Amino acid sequence: MLKVAIDGVVQEAQPGELLIDLINRTGGSVPHVCYHPQLGPVQTCDTCMVEENGRLVRACAISVADGMSISTKSATASAAQVEAFDRILSNHLLYCTVCDNNNGNCTVHNTTKLLAIEHQRIPFRSKPYEVDNTNPFYRYDPDQCILCGRCVEACQNVEVNETLSINWEDPNPRVLWDGGSTIGESSCVSCGHCVTVCPCNALMEKSMLGHAGFLTSLRKSALNGMIDVVKGVEPETGYGAILQVSEAESAMRAHRVRKTKTVCTYCGVGCSFDVWTKDRHILKVAPEHGPANGISTCVKGKFGWGHINSADRLTTPLIREGNEFRSATWDEALSLIARRFSELKAASGPDCMAFISSSKCTNEESYLMQKLARAVIGTNNVDNCSRYCQAPATAGLFRTVGYGGDSGSISDIEAADLVLIIGSNTAESHPVIATRVKSSHKLNGQKLIVSDLRENEMARRADLFIHPKPGTDLVWLNAISRYLLDNGLAHSKFLEQWVNGLDAYRKSLEPFTMEAASRISGLSEETLQTVAHMIAEAKSVCILWAMGVTQHSQGSDTSTAISNLLLITGNYMRPGTGAYPMRGHNNVQGASDHGSMPNDLPGYQSVDDPEVRARFEKAWNVPLPSTTGLDNHQMVEAIHAGKLKAMYVIGEEMSIVDSNANYVSAAFEKLDFFVVQDIFFSNTCRYADVVLPGAPSLEKEGTFTSTERRIQRLYQVLDPLEGCRPDWKIIQDVASSLGARWNYQHPSEVMDEIASLTPLFAGVNYERLEGYKSLQWPVTADGTDEPLLYTKRFAFPDGKARLFPVSWIGVTDEPNAEFDLHLNNGRLLEHFHEGNLTYRTEGIREKVPDTFVEVSPELAEERGIQSGTWVQLVSRYGQVRVRALVTDRVQGRELYMPMNSVESPVNRLTSSHTDPVTNTPAYKEASVHMNVLAEVGENPLPRINSRFGHPTPQNGVEVERKWKRPDYHPPGNGLVQLQTKSQ
Repeated sequence: MLKVAIDGVVQEAQPGELLIDLINRTGGSVPHVCYHPQLGPVQTCDTCMVEENGRLVRACAISVADGMSISTKSATASAAQVEAFDRILSNHLLYCTVCDNNNGNCTVHNTTKLLAIEHQRIPFRSKPYEVDNTNPFYRYDPDQCILCGRCVEACQNVEVNETLSINWEDPNPRVLWDGGSTIGESSCVSCGHCVTVCPCNALMEKSMLGHAGFLTSLRKSALNGMIDVVKGVEPETGYGAILQVSEAESAMRAHRVRKTKTVCTYCGVGCSFDVWTKDRHILKVAPEHGPANGISTCVKGKFGWGHINSADRLTTPLIREGNEFRSATWDEALSLIARRFSELKAASGPDCMAFISSSKCTNEESYLMQKLARAVIGTNNVDNCSRYCQAPATAGLFRTVGYGGDSGSISDIEAADLVLIIGSNTAESHPVIATRVKSSHKLNGQKLIVSDLRENEMARRADLFIHPKPGTDLVWLNAISRYLLDNGLAHSKFLEQWVNGLDAYRKSLEPFTMEAASRISGLSEETLQTVAHMIAEAKSVCILWAMGVTQHSQGSDTSTAISNLLLITGNYMRPGTGAYPMRGHNNVQGASDHGSMPNDLPGYQSVDDPEVRARFEKAWNVPLPSTTGLDNHQMVEAIHAGKLKAMYVIGEEMSIVDSNANYVSAAFEKLDFFVVQDIFFSNTCRYADVVLPGAPSLEKEGTFTSTERRIQRLYQVLDPLEGCRPDWKIIQDVASSLGARWNYQHPSEVMDEIASLTPLFAGVNYERLEGYKSLQWPVTADGTDEPLLYTKRFAFPDGKARLFPVSWIGVTDEPNAEFDLHLNNGRLLEHFHEGNLTYRTEGIREKVPDTFVEVSPELAEERGIQSGTWVQLVSRYGQVRVRALVTDRVQGRELYMPMNSVESPVNRLTSSHTDPVTNTPAYKEASVHMNVLAEVGENPLPRINSRFGHPTPQNGVEVERKWKRPDYHPPGNGLVQLQTKSQ
């Protein structure tokens, strides 16, 4: 620890700590407008001037040194602070009382008060620019912009979309999008970083405008009149009296604006943030303290909440009568479910029923769903949607290292020397994780290799982008592993100490020569050797993968090959290393963790283990089934075979998201009794006998578990709509109607029961998860968690990992003369899956109004296709009609179709082939024939989509350019200019 004197008081500091952080941490009050701890030194505002050994320095840009003596309140420092802030006010029209940002957290307002500013020495000067309202979610007001550059720093170096800049050389600088485009037609992805870090009202969420304050809904003419009155009295009264009025109004707002912490309901990153609400109106999402995301969000997490108050929310139970549905009371619906379930169980046994939990539901709800299946009905026929995406990755990790989850944290990915991304469109599917990779790659020299069929954003940024033939990742991964072993590039000491099975594994690699891998994968031997040497030379390696790996017929084996490669290179057990399967849904990890699987009770405890069953039987006071149940793929087969009579599905659009969707829908039509629980009348609801209205994440409490095994609490933001119920209450109601005596009063009681029965979560409770606190499993009884796994041993009895041999079988459904094109599919940034949630946010629907199929320029030329041409895609299993988008993201005879459609779902084209280990469908192995139709429509992506923009990469705000302006001089005297990150 270092000793630093601040205003005569000695403080202890960490080596390398910024002076501004030390001052803030120890209760100091130095003004700072441009500095944000998650952005680092920006150095544009000059308000944090302090005196150090007789010279003025910026507190945000100097690291502490032992024996340093700092004065924050000397006459010289104070004068410099006031002079710097006066320049800021010349760019900002101060009208706090009628400002939507007058919520106690406006940096400009608070700094005016801190410095006791009464009058501006430099009068406000309007800028010659109009307000930009062209983005559907936020607006930019140049007249309120203080040119602090926070938004630019966030866009360039945190989000790394590289859209924003400041034209410092212009006589009237302003923030620019793509160097001068409107926001709406720029490369802006509406991630919200800029709005989140703006220290005033220059960037504001449109959902705040006219809603936040008591006076802010007035007409513009009336507001302008009030502003003129305030500015008129300012010379006589000073800002102090005016600020008192605005603070009184701000205090009034606090009584009607709620700020509630929640966890995002979309992908598996686990972003958490405060949701600001006024009654049921969502004012904004405010990220800052989330352990996974900090200030970061994507368009969905920041703005994609239109579904919460959508007019078509289900608000009453529905019962089928013939081909129609009628509204019913809860008692009527529950009685019907109890009667039909009881009749079917009596007639055909408990295994004639099946239950599917939702990856959108909480951990507690998934636990109750599997408890309903096992303890009330008596069947292990229970599953969740991890079967569609991540089960193969889990299997590969269980085979090799012992736990079926990410081996480290997002911070480890950020710290890696090399990141290898395989079959993951990370920038669109897991945007906030992508920001960490992009930032480390841009600023810290991290190396990036991407293997994918599409040249997505991460591929374009990569040091090396490789494009293997579809479904051949296992081959080139094994070939690289063999090459490393054969050429003495493996980590022999690590293998000797920590890994079993090397001899058998080495023998299994004999077929995987570089020549064979090149022939099968289409990658050159030189490219494969380059990949091998980049991995061998890296100090630490993280491998990220997703559905481009797992949704193949050998998804489990390829996931295993990834883990094998990490083991032979010693890339486990250390920070910055490990395996990272990107979990697709917000709680797909948690749904499996908590027992919604046919072979495992909560915590991956096998149903055929007598000791495990005995523990649960004692706690639940019922006998439990001991044989593995049906997974969701097997359930569909069992319906067609006449063995499965009834299903209960929660929050899963199974009729569209399951592969070979026509076959699945046909199965649902055969069910004797079908219960669907959802927040909207989904396509799957069309086949139901009873539909139950659940509640979305903002209307309930519980926990989610993210891709990094992070368990986080979500709090109830809004009351459930009248007629809806939280899913945990509905499951309990169903259980009670069947005679169970459950009496949970709150999800915390469910979590306490989980912890008592599940060693993996022994120390998890709501107190330890309060607020923004989180735990990454496994969690011991004393609350100790493991952000980085395997630091002392692997999760096998002998503590050693296991190399698991895998062989190459080949892909299914390959193209032939009739079905001559390969069809890939996946996610888009703006939408989530089929779009049941995201299409209900108007701004997202504007950006991406419908699905499309990506066609390469060469194929488009060959077939006479242009963007907007309607085509019919025909596979062996179905057909869809869709518009083409011509793009160089795809090559040759490979197509890509996003999932985001209910009318033309891509899974009408996919097969029933599966990975034999997990029964995960081989979604990515599909071949189609394309019929080009005569009709040509509009481009399926409107001009306002970010793909058409032109980013302007630079190293942050580039404050040195500001310092070179002829009208700039440092405030005060004796300032020593300090280095910025770009220097």
